[in-house]
Amino acid sequence: MDIEILGAESLGVRGLCCFVKTKNYRILIDPGVALGYTRYGLLPHPVQVAVDERVQKKIIKRWAQATDIVISHFHGDHIPLVDANPYQFALKRIVDLNQKVRILTKDLSHLSAIEKKRVESFPLSLKKNFISIEEKEKGPMAFSKSVPHGEANDNPETVMMTRIKEVGDAFVHASDIQLLNNEAIFKILSWSPNIVLVGGPPLYLSKLSKNQIKRAWYNAKQLSCKVDVLILDHHLMRSCKGAEWLKRLSSKTGKKVICAADFMRRPRMLLEAKRKQLYKDMPVPEDWHKNYAEGKVHTDSYWRKALKLYKKIEFNN
Repeated sequence: MDIEILGAESLGVRGLCCFVKTKNYRILIDPGVALGYTRYGLLPHPVQVAVDERVQKKIIKRWAQATDIVISHFHGDHIPLVDANPYQFALKRIVDLNQKVRILTKDLSHLSAIEKKRVESFPLSLKKNFISIEEKEKGPMAFSKSVPHGEANDNPETVMMTRIKEVGDAFVHASDIQLLNNEAIFKILSWSPNIVLVGGPPLYLSKLSKNQIKRAWYNAKQLSCKVDVLILDHHLMRSCKGAEWLKRLSSKTGKKVICAADFMRRPRMLLEAKRKQLYKDMPVPEDWHKNYAEGKVHTDSYWRKALKLYKKIEFNN
């Protein structure tokens, strides 16, 4: 089994997209990417946009190669969008690509209002390939029922988790569970995985309570003690506290707890967390974002600056 994480916060963008190759399957999970539209009152820095463009190209390439596409939920950083803003993945880029690919989704009766709207916006050419797959198996894949997107109380948002198994390896992709729901953790452990990719808690949000942080920490410890490699990313790595969390957890459990960039042997690019610093180090013309949206400027000069900052970025596979 080969696991390639394409996009995540430690890789410079919002998302949790990965591509898994087994003997007979090529599985693209959560093919979306976004940038926090505003953070600290600032639009995405052009360095972020440069990385975002290259992640999108990689997703398009893997979409063309996929036998199966798995959608854990229909949020804008996990799927292509009809009404994408300049920093999200536009549906028009893949609508005629690989039209026979199977698209495996959570039960469409479990959608929030915004998810329903997004599903309705998908063209028929894609929707005809949708297969509701909750609590079913297909080839090397097994799927959970919908579990809470973070905290369960009064939260209509849900996600579907995926397990892929081949020749002694079992990989679990558990998107935005945020380590806050015990039932989701029990399900992951019941699959007996050795590699787990999880969306961690949003430590950057002030609404996250101390009790929630304690619960997330306890659940992360449980997973860490039971699996060989625990990859925590997504919401967790939207702040530098996330990196501290990983280091502390790894030290506490004595196990391998890493982020997506570590797993891919790439430099950590916590670009959203460091947006203020990027603006300070690399000032941006006032009209840059307007001009970018209109196709009047590009990111090439900022990409060269990113290469100087992060010596080991690779987007040529």
